[in-house]
Amino acid sequence: MNVSGEATKSVWMLDTKFPTAPRLQQDEHCDVAVVGAGIAGVSIAYELVLAGRNVVLVDRGPLLGGMTSRTTAHLAPVCDDGLGALVEMRGEELARGFQESQQAAVDRIEELVGNLAIDCDFRRLDGFLFPAAWMDDEEAAKQCDKEYAAAIKVGAIVERSKGVPLNGHESAPVLRYPNQATFHPLKYLRAILADFEKRGGRTFANSAVTDIEEGDQVRLKCERGAITASNAVFATNSPINTWVKIHSKMAPYRTYAMAFEITKRLLSDALYWDMDDPYYYVRLNPGSGKTNYLIVGGRDHKSGEADDGDARFAALEAWIRALVPDLGGETARWSGQVLDTIDYCGFIGRSPGSKNVFVATGDSGQGITHGALAGLLIRDLVVKGSNSWEAVYAPDRTPPAAFANYLSENLTAVKNFAEYLLPGQVKSAEDLKSGEGGVIHDGLSKLAVCRDRDGKLHTHSASCSHLGCIVHWNSTEQCWDCPCHGSQFAPDGAVLNGPAIRGLS
Repeated sequence: MNVSGEATKSVWMLDTKFPTAPRLQQDEHCDVAVVGAGIAGVSIAYELVLAGRNVVLVDRGPLLGGMTSRTTAHLAPVCDDGLGALVEMRGEELARGFQESQQAAVDRIEELVGNLAIDCDFRRLDGFLFPAAWMDDEEAAKQCDKEYAAAIKVGAIVERSKGVPLNGHESAPVLRYPNQATFHPLKYLRAILADFEKRGGRTFANSAVTDIEEGDQVRLKCERGAITASNAVFATNSPINTWVKIHSKMAPYRTYAMAFEITKRLLSDALYWDMDDPYYYVRLNPGSGKTNYLIVGGRDHKSGEADDGDARFAALEAWIRALVPDLGGETARWSGQVLDTIDYCGFIGRSPGSKNVFVATGDSGQGITHGALAGLLIRDLVVKGSNSWEAVYAPDRTPPAAFANYLSENLTAVKNFAEYLLPGQVKSAEDLKSGEGGVIHDGLSKLAVCRDRDGKLHTHSASCSHLGCIVHWNSTEQCWDCPCHGSQFAPDGAVLNGPAIRGLS
């Protein structure tokens, strides 16, 4: 997602510039074209260059300027929806493969940090699962027992413990997961990109793919040139090469994060997440002098189904200040989009029906580990033709146990199309103040109308250019969100995030 249309900046954006790269101005030929320069795309491109492939990496915006710049960077190989839920959904064998592969992703990041001597604050640390605010000790112990039993089944290392250094939870039943990790994602990826280019990899920024031709060779057309490749990989948060086969099996959710100053040693350096649904998550990031940064996230909702970012940030701050009363001032706030799949595992592998096109999507709240894993998995599929974890992440899968989730998530599209028959949200464009937007009913059509922060009025079709769902205004990030499949558009209608390729008409 191109940050030029957004209103908030993550803590990573405050002190790290995006790497520069030229626009694609001519035709290029390569072994593998990778579309999307976030953690998944960069990891895939780098692993393939190390394997001797000629690789071109291209992004519609600045390199690293998408959802990867909006992560909270928990390198936790524990299933985001809980190992108990994962075992019930996928069975013990595939759940074990998930755990093994996610751990391998963290290990690979650590290995590359060492190989390239990357200064990115990488460190191993404990992770703690602690009770939600509404739970008593009995309910918390029950949840701990369930997750502990599942962790043992899939080979995750876990210990029963008591208490975390958060106000009111000093003696609560908790689970401790040793050997988790965290780092500064943009510092890490800048170093990976630099070595990628040093080894002959080519990068292009601000060059959106506008058309895709599949065959023995894949041809990706951009505004001023085209890339022809033997293989293509789409690592674009949501894939832009397929219309329905994958998008109907995952749903976009928006999550919120804030960073605060905190006195060093006031809170133990660890990863913390609670048992709520959706859950809250906390970690520390090194600062200077006597101050670190505490990063807290949560208050998730389906993309486009709420426009109350200020209220969610306020609730997030109230929650963390209750747990850490001596917390300092706010330094950053931001939100990002995650794509939850129907069975908690990403879709990483061959695109359904293709031999030489691959996808990496469905981060399910674990975009950093899924991204590093995608580098390993897709490298093997391109170079060797197979990988021991490919069944866990196969994009063409539809597990029978996930059918209820499939129906539930796809009700969003049904409800959205019904909006064509409903009145608009805004009576007149003249009513809009700077930074506001909404949908206006215009005869048989719906118009997306907004007034940007500079006061300029923009009017476009409210139909998402992907599959026609009605877009909703996001005042926090100053963009239009599609609730159905996660496309996002700038106030001027330009595409910020796929699966849409074309802007709002």
